[in-house]
Amino acid sequence: MIDVALRDTPLNLDECARFVSHPSCGGLCFFVGNIRDLNLGQTVTHLEFDAYDPMAIREMRKIAGAARERFDLYAVALHHRKGDLAIGDAAVIVAVSSVHRAPAFAGCEFVIDELKKTVPIWKKEFREDGSHWLNARP
Repeated sequence: MIDVALRDTPLNLDECARFVSHPSCGGLCFFVGNIRDLNLGQTVTHLEFDAYDPMAIREMRKIAGAARERFDLYAVALHHRKGDLAIGDAAVIVAVSSVHRAPAFAGCEFVIDELKKTVPIWKKEFREDGSHWLNARP
């Protein structure tokens, strides 16, 4: 089971948790990437995310499928935001489930690491002294 979303509305951890939950799964693991107010010693006021949607969705599905197979996961939910995000907003949620905890931890880490490497999502960081686009790492 795979649930992938790229949206311009707030992400919902409960929605992701419900998707990956199953009576056979004792291991559920979550990663939530929130917008922080400091980067490299500079105050950040907010971020803007943009994506090449068709390719981003395709890559996100590919990553989720690879994680399910490699770590024997029951389910993977991978949701990412687009648009303007305020400090404290969730930019990305990864939720995975498996029979045991070790594959859940490993699978969750794999998904977020691969997302940062391959998915065409870009972020623009706004600081008090201006803004600039960062690399494709959310």
